[in-house]
Amino acid sequence: MSTEETQQPQVTYIEINDENCDQRIDNFLITHLKGVPKSRIYRIVRKGEVRVNKGRVDIKYRLAAGDIIRIPPIRVAERSEESYIPQGLQAALAEGILYEDDGFIILNKPAGFAVHGGSGVSSGIIEGLRLIRPEARFLELVHRLDKDTSGCLLIAKKRSALRLLQALFRNSQIQKTYQALLAGRWERKKLIVTAPLLKNVSKGGERIVVISQAGKAAETLFKRLELFQTSTLVEASPKTGRTHQIRVHAASLGHPIVGDERYGVDEVNKTFKNKGYKRMFLHAETLTFLHPVTEAPMRITAPLPNHLIQLLNNEKSL
Repeated sequence: MSTEETQQPQVTYIEINDENCDQRIDNFLITHLKGVPKSRIYRIVRKGEVRVNKGRVDIKYRLAAGDIIRIPPIRVAERSEESYIPQGLQAALAEGILYEDDGFIILNKPAGFAVHGGSGVSSGIIEGLRLIRPEARFLELVHRLDKDTSGCLLIAKKRSALRLLQALFRNSQIQKTYQALLAGRWERKKLIVTAPLLKNVSKGGERIVVISQAGKAAETLFKRLELFQTSTLVEASPKTGRTHQIRVHAASLGHPIVGDERYGVDEVNKTFKNKGYKRMFLHAETLTFLHPVTEAPMRITAPLPNHLIQLLNNEKSL
């Protein structure tokens, strides 16, 4: 893989306008310094090489209109489009638009791709979308889905839309429903799980989430959709948006999500893998909310991927 390196010749100063205000400094720099690893961006902020109004700022600092940002000279690695964004991802993004207007896009995210690059991942959904939409001045994630989760993903096309949609999420005005296949037979028809969740780090350095009274409040409604011989299809509706919430709450039932390598059981996953399950069976099926501008009722559904439909049909035939 060939790379070209270019260097900014001198310190750069940027004045923040209304379109970029209220954005975190790290997110602004990630967008502005395309090709620079996130770890490098965090480092230059921590070391004070990036200044706002001549002063040091924290990585979580939110920009205000009129702020002057000082960006030091920094080497930017330019990658070719072919090596940066896989062709398969480009095609999936072009075909996966479920809804679009002037303010935002709802995408049927394919499984197997992170929503953004970083932490060892060279590129993700948002980078791919920016590549196939070079005319778009602004594209930002409104929320996140795990790498192995497919389904509805909201992406803002304007700073104003991003603020409005994030406010809807904060105020629990966007309802999300997922389909998940749980390992084993879950005999209950419905259950609300309210176990609090705490982010933790395992001995191997892997980020995990555990149930702990010291954690943040979390609530998930599980409804049984179909009972099979060795698995159960459920609808999961999270009322809060904690990291790995559905996955940890499902595991707490004694029925982890099929294919979940972090919170599942290795032997169980191996059994399902032998039946053709190559990914975690978690799909963000619907988003329901009032349009942030028109207030029109919105209900957007992402169809279950064909390979998951086929696997469900196999479960029914057992």
